[in-house]
Amino acid sequence: MAIRHRIAPLAAVLALAGGLTATAAAPATAAPPAPGKTTEAAAAGGTYLSFNKNQSDPGNSRLSLMKSVPDARDTVLATYRAGSGDGGPDGKNECATSQGWLPNGTYQVLAHDAHYNGGDQGVNGKVIHVQDKVCENGRTTRAELFVHSEMWPEGSQADPQPGKDSPYRWEGTDDYRSLGCIKLSPADITHLFTQAGRHGWPTELKVVS
Repeated sequence: MAIRHRIAPLAAVLALAGGLTATAAAPATAAPPAPGKTTEAAAAGGTYLSFNKNQSDPGNSRLSLMKSVPDARDTVLATYRAGSGDGGPDGKNECATSQGWLPNGTYQVLAHDAHYNGGDQGVNGKVIHVQDKVCENGRTTRAELFVHSEMWPEGSQADPQPGKDSPYRWEGTDDYRSLGCIKLSPADITHLFTQAGRHGWPTELKVVS
């Protein structure tokens, strides 16, 4: 899931997702920012995202853009503070829809968009869309999953709302909380898009804890 307070209906999100830019490179399966094995596809030198969940503070986890290196340690191209989950009592329950952080595992990156328009009920701006994932109970599917921030489709910030939290304005560390999606600050997701454009768009997301 995406933002803390509001989320687009599934049908609307799926329809909008069709307008995202699909990634074209072959998937690359690899480990988090540490030595690890790579698949034959990854050995070609592709990039992937690695999300390392922080058990003591989920809102202070790390998302890294990685480059696979054949027969060697994968290279960390960039690392950012990121969060997943709402930080509540079920914030680390991967099967708690709209509350818990993302399940561990490998996700295919479906698309990316610098000006995604999810409407006034969804995520907007720079997004990376990843596939749905069934959690550890084998029944619950976590869906509508994005790497995103808080902004309008063109990348601007909403006006301040005194006494209220705007889902389209980055106001501080509490904004790392989400309904399950991975969230970055606006500056960091902008930097991630720049780095991905330079080094190649990631085709997989690896989530570990």
